[in-house]
Amino acid sequence: MKVLLINGSPNKKGSTFTALSHMSEVFKSEGVESEIYHIGKEPVAPCRACYSCAKLQKCIIEDKVNEFLEFAMGFDGYVIGSPVHYAGASGGVVPFLHRVFLVNHMGARNCFEHKPATAIVSARRAGATTTIDQLNKYFQITQMPVVSGRYWNMVHGNSPDEVVKDLEGMQNLRFLARNFAYLLKCKEAAKNAGILPPEQEEVIYTNFIRDGI
Repeated sequence: MKVLLINGSPNKKGSTFTALSHMSEVFKSEGVESEIYHIGKEPVAPCRACYSCAKLQKCIIEDKVNEFLEFAMGFDGYVIGSPVHYAGASGGVVPFLHRVFLVNHMGARNCFEHKPATAIVSARRAGATTTIDQLNKYFQITQMPVVSGRYWNMVHGNSPDEVVKDLEGMQNLRFLARNFAYLLKCKEAAKNAGILPPEQEEVIYTNFIRDGI
């Protein structure tokens, strides 16, 4: 069992990294491997809405998004971390996730379906819950069980040193990581018992506007 922790902060070793690293330590104590992936500071192009990914099974823009999708296939669960910027996720992680999840969806990659996921955020002061809601949307539209802790998954601080002083926030990350490990072990037990993921249906797409209404 292996979890991929995605650092959506432009700072490789900042507050978000500190929170993810704390979860990584708990995963290790629970017998679960983990790895931190840093999106980085290089610009990520926004989605062009060309839907070429449905035919190509990859994004038409050749950058780290395609590389990430290949890399991410080998993991059993995902944690997305982001700092709070203007009461939302960082300007780097949003276009990255837009394209990653659209390629997975339109290109029938099935990289994430039925794999546990959770979002954590670091904030100086406010905007954390709106950012968590924003990030969870990617999981909820992709049939991913969303793992929770005992509080909202946030840490507060303007630096790594301040983040580790947020005792409640850091404790919640430990609850969260243990709950995550527990769910992974439950999935493994289910698999060994012959319990398979739910049967899938052909997806129906509808619009709200109808002729004659």
